[in-house]
Amino acid sequence: MAAGKRPTVLVSSTVYGIQELLERIYTILTAFGYEVWMSHKGTPPTRSDRTAFENCLQAVDDCDLFLGVITSDYGSGKDGDEISITHQELRRAIERRKPRWLLSHQNVVFARRLLRDLGHDTPAKRSKLSLSKGARSISDLRVIDMYEEAILNTRPLSERHGNWVQEFSTDEDALLFASAQFSRYQEVEKFITENLGNPASVLARTRLGRGAKQ
Repeated sequence: MAAGKRPTVLVSSTVYGIQELLERIYTILTAFGYEVWMSHKGTPPTRSDRTAFENCLQAVDDCDLFLGVITSDYGSGKDGDEISITHQELRRAIERRKPRWLLSHQNVVFARRLLRDLGHDTPAKRSKLSLSKGARSISDLRVIDMYEEAILNTRPLSERHGNWVQEFSTDEDALLFASAQFSRYQEVEKFITENLGNPASVLARTRLGRGAKQ
């Protein structure tokens, strides 16, 4: 992050049903001094020679911090069996090892627990199920896949770095988490500088991480 530049937070989420929450998150983060990229507000950088999907993924690559909100609505941007744009953004943030904070609605967490109790504990097993038309608890079973990817469910416990996902049921729950995590502006800025300010150090840690997995 360049000296004097405000830390950039990308807020990744669907929009349907949580417009008010997103407005309040945007207000809080900007008040704390961050530059906030949020598609709902039209603030991420965009290029006319790229698709909306490509612009979204580039925003993940370019942001300093990633705040993901997993809701019961899976979101748009999917073509057939393709995963949604929001799902792709989450995967990209994990792949790029972005400093990230994640929220998940309680409906998603409860649905996962219930399906695990019924023996549908993997994406492959859940893919054989189908929701009834007009299902209201969750719109797509792949929101559970998103949650499991966020908690790094398939990795050994010792390798689950950055797997905290905060459950929320109300807007106030989500706002409390966002406020608590991002209000410490100077601490977050120091974290970015120490972890991302030295490219050689980041590259070395990335190589060590890859070697541990081989």
